[in-house]
Amino acid sequence: MQQKLRTYDIIPNENICFPVGTIVAVNQLYDILDFPTVFGKHKKNGIDINNLLKALVSYKLTDNFSISKAHDWIKRDEVLDIFDLEDFSERTLYRVLETLGNNRETIISDIQDRLFDRYDFEHTNINMDWTSIVLYGDKSPLGKYGYSRDHRPDKKQITLGITELADPINVPIGITVEQGNMHDQKHFRKTYQQVNKRLKQESLVVFDKGAHSIENTAMIMADDMQYLTARKLNKSDDKIIANFGDFSLETIDPDDGIYGMKIVKPSSVNYFYFSEKLQIEQLESRARKIMRQIEEAKEIQESIDKNKKLPKKFRINNALVDVVYSLQTKLVNLDEEEAIKLLEERLITGREGFFCLRSSKNLTLKQALQTYRKKDSIEKIINSLKNEIEIKPLRVWSDASVYGAIIIGFIAQLFISLLRYEFNELKHKSTKFIKNSLLNLTVTVDFLKEGAKKYIYANFDAINTLILRQKRAKS
Repeated sequence: MQQKLRTYDIIPNENICFPVGTIVAVNQLYDILDFPTVFGKHKKNGIDINNLLKALVSYKLTDNFSISKAHDWIKRDEVLDIFDLEDFSERTLYRVLETLGNNRETIISDIQDRLFDRYDFEHTNINMDWTSIVLYGDKSPLGKYGYSRDHRPDKKQITLGITELADPINVPIGITVEQGNMHDQKHFRKTYQQVNKRLKQESLVVFDKGAHSIENTAMIMADDMQYLTARKLNKSDDKIIANFGDFSLETIDPDDGIYGMKIVKPSSVNYFYFSEKLQIEQLESRARKIMRQIEEAKEIQESIDKNKKLPKKFRINNALVDVVYSLQTKLVNLDEEEAIKLLEERLITGREGFFCLRSSKNLTLKQALQTYRKKDSIEKIINSLKNEIEIKPLRVWSDASVYGAIIIGFIAQLFISLLRYEFNELKHKSTKFIKNSLLNLTVTVDFLKEGAKKYIYANFDAINTLILRQKRAKS
């Protein structure tokens, strides 16, 4: 007599299961934005470029490893059927990327046309920011060593410029690619000129202090636009900082202890702020740096005293560079208290807690700060592009392929941002959360007798149901 349940026998079959939510959402958005007319003119022979692009963007929002893996993912019979594709070679996908890259300016302009035709955006204020992406290999001349935001100074990189329509829209409308050693002030021109014709008069352009220059703000003003940016503090500001308490200050944020004052000039306004919270954070950071430098000095002094080689982290490690070190720390003549005092004099400037914004527009202190703080939305888009859409790292490709891969990532991010813009329920949902919800919706292909197939959809949830149902209604 049976006393317990037996383990089910699992019998292998030919059925397959794959995520379909992303594919359906991409197909619908692609057609709603009339992208077939954007890309169709760039490849008229052979396999339909639009079907290939739908498949590539869907893959970018699904597994997203490499072009080789993308080819393996797409070439399954059932996936080919969904995208109305015939079997094709891996090289076909590389040619698609090159086509996109070679026509990138026209493509971005056409995408902007479709966006502004489709949506009656409530404003055209923009946020702009720049970042870098690691580039593996040496084949692309775009790859240069530069300041790495990915903390990989040992690798060549490219730089990206991103433009988004500001809050509450938060939709990217432009992306530029430059060599990895180009600084933000110079890259600004190309990023701004890619979108400036789309902006209404008096639109506000917000960007950080890395791109701030007299030439760049003059360019904005020449287009009858306004700007808001941060500005680096310099020696001329030290007198204001020294007498800051003597001015008539306005309380901006009592929780963080933020106070401010305005200095109105003929062509611009400077907004000076002091933050008690920021001051504490910066002083704590300086204190950690002081203790770190003391420990490093002790480590070097100990090596000198014991006539040992310097620890590897303090040496130049290059077989082609012959270096003779002659070092003497100041610890020989200073005790630890004196060393701390010396470092405090060098590292603590008295500017801790102070920062300054500059604008061509006469805003209130609170408006200026709130508007600039909302610029963090573009930083979230950059983080999404890098870590959730995963456009990094770029592999060994030609310049045209690099541009093409960036455009695929841009379209994937654009689709996610448009979903957030259209559906209030998704406004504060991360890219990863939306992606996972679409990935949850799967289709199982059940192979029946005599070649028949049965498609079984499963794992509907609130988000993927919302997106798919309302998209169908709008299309």
